[in-house]
Amino acid sequence: MADVPNLMPALPEIFLVCAAMALLMLGVFQTGNEGKEGVKTAHLISNLSLTALVLTLLLVTTIASGPMRTFGGMFINDAFAVFFKVLVLIASALAITISQEYVTRQGIARLEFGVLILLATVGMMMMISANDLMAMYLGLEVQSLALYVLASFQRDDLRSTEAGLKYFVLGALASGLLLYGCSLVYGFSGTTSFDTLAALFGAHPAEAPSVGLVIGIVFILAGLAFKVSAVPFHMWTPDVYEGAPTPVTAFFSIGPKIAALALFLRIMIGPFGDLAAQWQQIVVFIAIASMVLGAFAAINQTNIKRLMAYSSIGHIGYALIGLAVAGQGGDGAVREAGIQGVLIYMAIYLFMNVGTFACILCMRRSDHMVEDIDDLAGLSKSHPMMALALAIFMFSMAGIPPLAGFFGKFYIFLAAVEAELYGLAVIGVLSSVVAAFYYLRIVKVMYFDALADSLEKPIGRDMAGVLVGTSLIILLFFAWPTPLLSAAAAATRGLFAG
Repeated sequence: MADVPNLMPALPEIFLVCAAMALLMLGVFQTGNEGKEGVKTAHLISNLSLTALVLTLLLVTTIASGPMRTFGGMFINDAFAVFFKVLVLIASALAITISQEYVTRQGIARLEFGVLILLATVGMMMMISANDLMAMYLGLEVQSLALYVLASFQRDDLRSTEAGLKYFVLGALASGLLLYGCSLVYGFSGTTSFDTLAALFGAHPAEAPSVGLVIGIVFILAGLAFKVSAVPFHMWTPDVYEGAPTPVTAFFSIGPKIAALALFLRIMIGPFGDLAAQWQQIVVFIAIASMVLGAFAAINQTNIKRLMAYSSIGHIGYALIGLAVAGQGGDGAVREAGIQGVLIYMAIYLFMNVGTFACILCMRRSDHMVEDIDDLAGLSKSHPMMALALAIFMFSMAGIPPLAGFFGKFYIFLAAVEAELYGLAVIGVLSSVVAAFYYLRIVKVMYFDALADSLEKPIGRDMAGVLVGTSLIILLFFAWPTPLLSAAAAATRGLFAG
């Protein structure tokens, strides 16, 4: 009789799956799922989904007690996993919170919305804790299948349907690339376990890896670059961001990116850490390309959701500098500084992005949403507090001190300088200066352009709470950065120790 695996490390994921299944059945067996009754059911399921995410967050933080492996070593729960799972759960909870009013107004308040976000979150948590190529692929597909449906959730809208189809087709291509890379790595190494791969490559550091293995790593890099929308695998991002319902776009811009970047770090530092010479130059290239394209392609955008798509590509470029630093070799403290910079950056990025999309969700006139940057003209006169919040987020994304976004970039660029990657740091700073143009243009439109047609009032209570909370975190991070810095340092040590 086979031994029963220890389920404790995977308890949060198991709880969240059970909660999603229970909520799906609860919604289906409600008496009325049409009209007002359907809206009530959808809100009930969303609120219960939010509760499930909070309880999962408590589970994640409660059972964190050092590295724990289960399911034959395919699943790992360590400080690194806990850090990113907390970010993903916060992202999912905030996405549900800011979506409530939107889905009701747009007539898409259906019970599946909250359940799909829960299932996508399970996939992300599985990705973060993956310690095997098969577990990694399973997590990616669980996440992706839910996201494809969410992208086309507004099924009567042509743009939303198009976004879902584009995301599905290109996502399937990326999954194929990733799976082919995994098969090559397995074929040339004989194992799919991250621990075994790390031991195998660490035992013969002087030997050059086989060509097939290097090609496999390149394919895995390509698949993961698609998931984080790094150049040159970014082509889906602007169209999907623009076409998907705005709360879904907000979710896409934070949760899946954070989970995919966590997987990126784990697989490159863990099993392929001793092969950094084979992949570091690729990471440097996609980091530079992402920063440059994100800076220049957004300049002519008039749609704020497309602008945020190019902005997210640029931010991923900055984050990948930290991975390039970790692949530099040499001083262990410098490598850890690179990864720690990524963790701090992604935590700050989460709150900047959620706050910005909360502001975008407030852009409406006569019950229809508006998305053009020019629609923000004179916002400081009609909605002074919303304009102030959006200005804080724009200044933070531009990296203006003393806001949190400045410190996110500071830790990344400092790590690059310490690792003697001066060119990468200089390109990062210059692209950040270019990107500041389109962030500051939004502030200029809000404060200096004439008010033409005011946006609708008032802002919902949930939305106002998210705006106040995220803007305070961004504004006051410099006053008390210790909790985030300590958590990032512990998570970094956990990754390198594992």
